[in-house]
Amino acid sequence: MAIHTRYLANCSMLFTEVPLLERPRAAAAAGFDTIEFWWPWPDQPVPGDREVDAFVTAVEDSGARLAGLNFFAGDLAGPDCGVLSIPGRAQQFRDNIDVTIGIGERLGTGAFNALYGNRVDDATPQRQDELGLESLVIAAKAADAIGGTVLVEPVSGPKPYPLRTAADAVAVVDGAREAGGANVAFLLDLFHLANNGDDGDRAIAEHAAKVAHVQIADHPGRREPGTGRLDLQRQLDALERAGYTGYVGLEYQPSTTTEESLAWLPRARRAAADR
Repeated sequence: MAIHTRYLANCSMLFTEVPLLERPRAAAAAGFDTIEFWWPWPDQPVPGDREVDAFVTAVEDSGARLAGLNFFAGDLAGPDCGVLSIPGRAQQFRDNIDVTIGIGERLGTGAFNALYGNRVDDATPQRQDELGLESLVIAAKAADAIGGTVLVEPVSGPKPYPLRTAADAVAVVDGAREAGGANVAFLLDLFHLANNGDDGDRAIAEHAAKVAHVQIADHPGRREPGTGRLDLQRQLDALERAGYTGYVGLEYQPSTTTEESLAWLPRARRAAADR
């Protein structure tokens, strides 16, 4: 991997050997000073204050910085993959915005991933796209109040998620920016692009200027780097040459334990600060 890369641990996929609230401390113990999470309550757009406080305290007590957090997106392990463009569920996303941004404000979080929403039978793609744009702009204005960025990413898998390629996601980013969401940007997930048959090298060459966050896993398999066929080092080097200085989230499924799966990344390179 590129020596200057600023890695962070995705604690929704790594350190799952321990309960969610123990993962920030586990990541810090493994050498990471920066982490990210999917939305911690997949069935609750608006969790209670006690639950939110417990999550914030767990991150604060770990000493790690929460750099990225997903908005509510439903149960990603189930049928859901985002709700913001679904007419019957977009209000859940909007109800969640203040909670997510509030956590971000307390923890100094700068990036908020807004998963788009599957296609549904009771609304046309045009209606969903209009609703998605409205939701993104509302979220972007809320995030802007704390200096945050809203991310849009392509996703792979069998769910009817419409953003599959870099071009799909960037088109949504461009539309949101034109509609007033200047702080909407592209989340480049190199695994998802490869899994969808999209060209990651081309995505970097054409869209690096719009990338505000990166996530990686090897392909096939979505395991740790070195287990598949992606030349992640070359791709991350290309991103750096294109001017990217942000974080690279380790969003993979460990082949064994999390700690064993990190053998490819020396402990001295796991801290993102001052790089």
